[in-house]
Amino acid sequence: MKLSPESLMMSYGYKPELSVGAIKCPIFQTSTFVFKSAEEGKHFFEVAYGLKEKQPDEELGLIYSRLNNPDLEILEDRLTLWDKAEDAAVFESGMSAISTTLLEFLKPEDLILYTTPVYGGTDHFISKILPSYGIHTLGITPYDTKEEVLKQLKQHKYGDNLAFIYLETPANPTNALVDIGMFREIADECRENGKEIYIGVDNTYMGPIWQHPLEHGADLVLYSATKYIGGHSDVIAGACLGSKELIGRVKVLRTFLGCMAGPWTGWLLMRSLETLKVRMEQQAFNAAKVADFLNNHPLVEKVYYLGNLGPEHGRQYDIYKKQCKSDGAMVSFDIKGGEKEAFKFLNSMKLIKLAVSLGSTESLAEHPASMTHSDVEPELRERMSITDKMIRLSVGVENYKDIIWDIEQALEQVDALVVR
Repeated sequence: MKLSPESLMMSYGYKPELSVGAIKCPIFQTSTFVFKSAEEGKHFFEVAYGLKEKQPDEELGLIYSRLNNPDLEILEDRLTLWDKAEDAAVFESGMSAISTTLLEFLKPEDLILYTTPVYGGTDHFISKILPSYGIHTLGITPYDTKEEVLKQLKQHKYGDNLAFIYLETPANPTNALVDIGMFREIADECRENGKEIYIGVDNTYMGPIWQHPLEHGADLVLYSATKYIGGHSDVIAGACLGSKELIGRVKVLRTFLGCMAGPWTGWLLMRSLETLKVRMEQQAFNAAKVADFLNNHPLVEKVYYLGNLGPEHGRQYDIYKKQCKSDGAMVSFDIKGGEKEAFKFLNSMKLIKLAVSLGSTESLAEHPASMTHSDVEPELRERMSITDKMIRLSVGVENYKDIIWDIEQALEQVDALVVR
């Protein structure tokens, strides 16, 4: 019988007999590992540096925790199960996963095509850091058609140099959806002389449960593992998943940049993976209740929530039906007014915490325009509806009635402000 991922999260990849029978994987807090012989050490290094092929049933020998560590290896094995990936690489932050991956697959004069909006840190790295290395960028919207994207590539001075397509779907913080399959077609059509054009998808908003980009044509899946995968606001981490070949390349650069996750991070994430599905299911249930409340409140102008999509939304609805397995637990909304009203709401919360990040057990709220996306160009923020009146909610696992009570009482404070 083939077990489901939520069952395998408890033990997959771990052998208790190698750790004096401990039912849970210990924390291997060590920098280096002892070789049984000089010959074994030589062999381990030859395999690690690609000088010799690893045998089919051979496990990679432990050398040094910058290269490999039991906690990291077991965690990476378990992460592959949800996305049905061949391999995974875990990092000390989501941004290190993103930056390492992009630096591996891009070189000077290359072009990266990316959808907007994306997480503010990603936007900064793509629009401001990569150009300093001679890498060109082209930002498009989730609503552009295939023909419109191809036209923009044709008009771009470096359109023929397309090397990487970076997608974030759903987009942070608007929940706009991107058609991964459409960009697979674009990548294949733009490929010349056998040159590969890779597609990476930031799947943080949906986590490993609610969307599987590899099934829709992506080459790589990226996560801020801090979010749903970690899920307890107590660890910073990132992950990249894909084929053994591509992740092998990412891991080589990770080794020399030194941004691998440590054993404590690996252990914390393994702990969190055991409850990932039940947490995310509860969060999605709560988010539906919260969105329904916001949809009917007179002080709320618009709610950005996947569950609000219907046939009248055209392509966005089609993408939702094709790619998404849930409505998710991220809800943004526009409050009537502007920054003053948004700040009054945020300052009036009692249960929900005013903090950035998302996907944790506790509900969080923030103001994207002045916080997570403050570095995004003002014109782009406005075009993407990231205005002063937008508030982003990450719905947690609390009783949904308590979350709604807190939102309601905070909105009452805004109402009192307007009346005065």
